Amino acid sequence: MSTSTFDELIHRLDLADARPDATALRTRSYDLLRTPGTQVVADVGCGSGRAVAELADRGVQAIGVDLSEQMIAAARRRHPGQADAFRVGDACALPFGDGELTGYRAERVLHDLPEPERAIAEARRVLAPGGRAVLVGQDWDGIMLDSDRPALTRTLVQASADRTASPRAARAQRRLLLDGGFGDVTVEAGVAVFTDETALPLLTTALEAGRTENAITDADAAAWLAEQRDRARAGRALVAVPIFLAAATRR
Repeated sequence: MSTSTFDELIHRLDLADARPDATALRTRSYDLLRTPGTQVVADVGCGSGRAVAELADRGVQAIGVDLSEQMIAAARRRHPGQADAFRVGDACALPFGDGELTGYRAERVLHDLPEPERAIAEARRVLAPGGRAVLVGQDWDGIMLDSDRPALTRTLVQASADRTASPRAARAQRRLLLDGGFGDVTVEAGVAVFTDETALPLLTTALEAGRTENAITDADAAAWLAEQRDRARAGRALVAVPIFLAAATRR
């Protein structure tokens, strides 16, 4: 990924993560870990390291893991005092020994995996008995948009979901944990709502997917995006993203 594209991605993630609802969701995920500060938690798919830093502020020893070397480099730059807490690693092959961790957290990870059950099996491997796993994910197949062109909008949402490795992984989190041998499984649901220009990255992603899949004409694409941009700039957009948070205990 080019530097400019990566910087834009980081900027978009920062805007999304700074939202009050996103902050509350992260806080809830930390609470569900039920982890004393003397124990070790992995934040899988850590990105630029926000959750690792927030967990450290709670006195938790957190280790961030991400498949992207660029993300790990960014995390180390942003949190120089915790540079050793970030590692390059695969969610399906984590850099930890069996039973090494007491907490496992993964946010916005499973939908990128063709076989999310492999990540769940890996979470169980690295957790000690009694350790906690917390999963946070958005449902790409359930996104809702307000539009004057509902049929076209459905086409774009479907095209975007179809380009995602596991678009419905978030709604399956409870089942994946149960199938993976976890107990004490709970699930909570919420909706992230975007009404202004912070919605534009999601809209652009859907539009690009539709174009790639040849699901829409250039004229329809231009008209749809113009409508959504006008709504967003006026604070009249509505993009709703279902969010699921599941937690469980390693037996």
